Amino acid sequence: MDFPSILHTTLKDKHLSEVSPSTLRIRGQMSRRLFAMHMDKQFTARRGKVSRRIILAGPSHAATAISGIWLTIAIAFFPSSAACQAPLLNPVASSQDFAALISNAGAARDRGDRSLAIQLYSQALELNPAWPDGWWFLGTLQYGADQYEPARNSLTHYIELAPPAGPALALRGLCEFEIGRFAESLQDIEQGINHGAANQPRNAEIILYHQALDLTSLGRFEEAIGKYTVLAKQGIVNPEFALAVGLAGMHMPLLPRDVNPANAELIASIGQASIAIMRGETTAAHDAFQSLFTRYPRQQNMHYLFGYLLLSSDPDSAVVEFKRELLVNPQSAVAHAMAAWTLEIQGDFVTALPDAKQAVAEEPSLTLGQLVYGRALVETGDPRAGLSHLESVLQSDSGNLEAHMTLAKALSKLGRSEDARKERLLCLSISDQGVSLRATQ
Repeated sequence: MDFPSILHTTLKDKHLSEVSPSTLRIRGQMSRRLFAMHMDKQFTARRGKVSRRIILAGPSHAATAISGIWLTIAIAFFPSSAACQAPLLNPVASSQDFAALISNAGAARDRGDRSLAIQLYSQALELNPAWPDGWWFLGTLQYGADQYEPARNSLTHYIELAPPAGPALALRGLCEFEIGRFAESLQDIEQGINHGAANQPRNAEIILYHQALDLTSLGRFEEAIGKYTVLAKQGIVNPEFALAVGLAGMHMPLLPRDVNPANAELIASIGQASIAIMRGETTAAHDAFQSLFTRYPRQQNMHYLFGYLLLSSDPDSAVVEFKRELLVNPQSAVAHAMAAWTLEIQGDFVTALPDAKQAVAEEPSLTLGQLVYGRALVETGDPRAGLSHLESVLQSDSGNLEAHMTLAKALSKLGRSEDARKERLLCLSISDQGVSLRATQ
C-alpha cells in the first residue's frame, strides 16, 4: 500500500494540513525505508522507570489524512534490554550466541536491511522467547515490511510479557486495521488510549483517526463523527480526511480507499461542509450544505447529517433538518429517532411520540429508537409499555444512564418502589464512574 501511517519521534517541518497527498506518499515511503535504521537509535534506556522513544511505522492507504505525522510515545517502566533477557530456553545455546544474534540484528537494522534484521530477531527469540524487547523490535520491523499478521503476533507476545504496553496495543490495533479486523483493531486502540498511547497530541491525531475509521467500518457512524470533530478542531484538513468524514456522515461503512471514484467528489464535498461546522465556521458550513441540497435534492442522509451537526448549537434547526430528511427518505429510522430525541430534550414528549414509534417500526434493532420510544411512552402515561423498550436498550448498552433513569421512573409509577430504588442507586453508581449519558445507535 502507498500511504503509510507513521508514528515517529520528530515533528516534520510542515503541519499535516499543509502537506499535499503526493508529498505524504513520498515522505511515508522514505520513512519506511529508514524505519529499521532509526529504530535502535530511538530506544534510550535508564535503570528503573525508563522513557523510550519509538517509531510505529507502516502503510495505510486509508490514512492519507494522517500520513507523515511524526510523533513521540513514552513507555513508562520499560526495562532495559539486558534486564529483559530471561534465561535462555535452549540450554545448549550459549549466551554468546544470543548476544551475537542481537548485535547482528541491530547492525542489520542500522544499515536498513529489514529482511535480515527480521530473520535474526526471529532466531534470537527462538533461543529466548521471554525477551520483550526482541518481540517489540520484531513486531515493529514486520509492521514496516507490511507483514501485518506476523507483526500482530509479535506484538501480542510483547504485550503479554510487558503489560500494559499502551503503545504496543495501539500498534497492534493498527496491524488489525490493515488486515480488516476492525472490531479487534478498535478494541486494541481504545485499550492503548486507556494506557497512555494517545497522551501526546500528535499521537492522538493518528490514533483517533484510525479509531474513527474503525468505527465507520463497523457502522458506528455518530461515534466516528465525534472523533473526526476532535481532529477537525485541531486544524486537520486534507482531501482524504474530508472523504473519511463524508463517509461517516453519509452512513457508508467504507474506507476512503474503497470509495467509488464516481462518488468521491460528492462524498468529499459533504465531508468538507461537515468539517466547516465542526470547526465553528457556521456561515461557510451553511452555504456549503445549501449548495449541496440544491445540487443533490434527493440525496439521502445529507439533511440528517446537517441536523445532527446542528443539534448541540441549534436544536430547533436540527429538528427541521431531520424532518426534511424524512421527506427524502421516509423510512429513515435514525432520522425519526433523532427528531424524537431532540424534541424529548426540549421536554416535548407528546410531539416526539409518533417519530419515536416510527423509528422502532422501521428498525427495531436501533438502540436510540428503543430509547426514545421507551421514554416517550413513560412520559406520556404508559410506563408499562415503555418497560420492554428500555430493557431492550439495556441489553445492548448496559451503561446507558438515560435508560436507567427512565426505567427508575417507570418502575416508580408502577408501584415497584424497591425496584425503582435499586435503579436509582445504579444510576448514582454509573454517574460516579463517569459513564457519559449516551444516545447512540
